[in-house]
Amino acid sequence: MSTEERDTLRDLVEQGDTVESQDKIREMLKEMTAGEAGKRSRVDDKRLKKIASLYDTHNFWDSQPVPKATDVVTSDDYNKQIDDVKTVDEISDKPLDIPAGFQWCNVNIEDDNECKDVYDLLTQNYVEDDDAMFRFDYSIKFLQWALTPPGYKKDWLFGVRGGKKNKLFGFISGIPVHINVNGKSMVMAEINFLCVHRSLRTKKLAPVLIKEVTRRVNRYNIWQAVYTAGIVIPTPIAQSTYWHRSLNPKKLIETGFSSLPHKMPMARFVKMYKTADNTSIKGLRAMTTNDVVPVQLLLNEYMKKFKLHITFSADEIAHFFLPKEWVIESYVVEDPET
Repeated sequence: MSTEERDTLRDLVEQGDTVESQDKIREMLKEMTAGEAGKRSRVDDKRLKKIASLYDTHNFWDSQPVPKATDVVTSDDYNKQIDDVKTVDEISDKPLDIPAGFQWCNVNIEDDNECKDVYDLLTQNYVEDDDAMFRFDYSIKFLQWALTPPGYKKDWLFGVRGGKKNKLFGFISGIPVHINVNGKSMVMAEINFLCVHRSLRTKKLAPVLIKEVTRRVNRYNIWQAVYTAGIVIPTPIAQSTYWHRSLNPKKLIETGFSSLPHKMPMARFVKMYKTADNTSIKGLRAMTTNDVVPVQLLLNEYMKKFKLHITFSADEIAHFFLPKEWVIESYVVEDPET
């Protein structure tokens, strides 16, 4: 497959799923796997498989109650229902079927041993760069902090186990969040840490995990969810930009995470990123329990400027923002006069 053909395939996936693009994609994917293995480089193989995976992803999400990639959503659509209104009685109280040899399991994330199973799965199989050199390494303490906010549901933290050692092969999590959308408040599920062991990537386990967490959330009479993704899936309502400050640039360059700018000596690069010994902001100090309510008022008021935002209770502020060793550091600025 030529470079031009690969670009065409990529463009078709990004355009959405018109009948014409679906037929063309199928045709090109057949060509991709029809005996060109000896002519393609390893890089080409990875890129094309990624495109094929994107196509499967779009097919799945087109079957879900979300706007399609080709839909044009306007302000007139904000209050329209995408899916039929349902009741809890219409939602099955039994988990979805999964392949023989595997079984659903709730994960007691507060138990260090069970949380270690989640940690091992994520550190070996979760989000990584294209060259598989770097992967997120969320600590057990971090996972326990992220997944046990006030009012969390134990059966929203679950996975799939199997094999002789009852190993954890898949995981997904949800926590309840109070979301404000265009001035309307509602409780949603925040979905996170969806991960499938790399040995089961061809078994289409991820869609089953998504459907099962949807069922479990619906059983609590909650019908909306928010989630993020590293790829474009139908249909994004926001995007974020991450700003990084290198704290140990020498280490980052040695591990291959960063690169030294052209003609830049290492000593100068390190000096350029060196942090000051003292902060320039007067009144800056670590957050304490006494700051919970003032922080809640300030943060919730600030968040009102956004059409989509979380509203935090005082208990949630305490859980998510108070400093916790090896998890989070939080600071406030106190006016020394008042």
